[in-house]
Amino acid sequence: MNIAAPKDSFEAVAAPVRPRSPELAALIARIGEGASERDRTRTHPYVEIDLIRAARFGALRVPLAHGGAGGSLRDLIEAIIALGAADPNVAHALRNHFSFVERFAQPALDPQNGRWLAEVVAGKIFGLAAGELTALPVGGSPLETRLEVDGEGYRLSGEKYYSTGTLYADYVVVRAQDEGRLASVILPVDREGITRLDDWDGIGQRLTGTGTTKFETVRVEPDEVVWDEAGGSYARPYHTTLPHIFVTAIVAGIIKAVAQDAIALLHRRGRSFAHAPVATPADDPLLQQVVGQVEAAAFAAEATVLAAARALDRATASASDGIIDEALAHEAALAAAKAKIVVDELAIRASSQLFDVGGASAAKRETNLDRHWRNARTLAAHNPGSYKAQAIGAYAVRGAALPKTGFF
Repeated sequence: MNIAAPKDSFEAVAAPVRPRSPELAALIARIGEGASERDRTRTHPYVEIDLIRAARFGALRVPLAHGGAGGSLRDLIEAIIALGAADPNVAHALRNHFSFVERFAQPALDPQNGRWLAEVVAGKIFGLAAGELTALPVGGSPLETRLEVDGEGYRLSGEKYYSTGTLYADYVVVRAQDEGRLASVILPVDREGITRLDDWDGIGQRLTGTGTTKFETVRVEPDEVVWDEAGGSYARPYHTTLPHIFVTAIVAGIIKAVAQDAIALLHRRGRSFAHAPVATPADDPLLQQVVGQVEAAAFAAEATVLAAARALDRATASASDGIIDEALAHEAALAAAKAKIVVDELAIRASSQLFDVGGASAAKRETNLDRHWRNARTLAAHNPGSYKAQAIGAYAVRGAALPKTGFF
């Protein structure tokens, strides 16, 4: 089914919401309302995404001098952990937007970024259509999505999958190529010939706006194309570190949500077993121990992800001249890989321990508590941990550098 987002009207705030502000906390709390029910009933968060637009949250990383919130990458990741705890679907729907901001809307990296920078500051959201199910290997090229010359512009044709966030976006960034060059094509989602399908059927992350995007001889203007050799960042070493930390931040947020639900479950639980050490579940030291383990996991996960984000901040700060220090970029990629290994395992365990706290009644479908495991497991599968662990080990033992490009 072709989905066109029914955008509600909204009024943008005078300035983008700032990191760690009461306004940001209120925005995240509002998005968290009804998140479980939306997940259970497959109700798309169009209203919640419009709240993101109105708050201009997508401009968090844009410098203050350019109308943004001036946040660091650590600030961004801290906010995404909180948003992931509130609603991991909404958080994940923004992953490609913030990757776009780093690649195409940061004035320090490319003075030509002004056009897209203005759209980000205005509250517009960018999605991505990059992956092709026919690509071998995954994320590789050549691409079947093609640009063909049409007068002074082009025509774009092709089909993409895993278009996370595009269902809710204002623009879509399309990876394509002509006879030999790779490019990013940036188009409004309502351009004639673009079809967005809600056909993602994963066990988790069901409302991330992921699915198929089709392009049927779509008109493309010359200034909507960024050729890789002319400023596109896909050839930069370790350019996927931010989206990888972003996913791990959402997983860390899920652990925080599990901890919150575990405490609430224990307070709601009115009876226990005859052989339990105490009659009141909230006073049961065994159940308290489980809650303590989940709380510790949430703390450790957040601290680990924020440490990786700080490493990426250092690498990004080195690019004041447009060229990132490769050693610092490698350090950040290594930190992101280590964080993923640890946080994924903590999340899978914690989301299972939740049922040790709640008992059999917690497994009822109406509670939807299984969403935590489903969402964490789906996010962890985005980038196999086995490859990450092997690469970490190879670097530790042999000094072999991590892969620079691709989906690592």
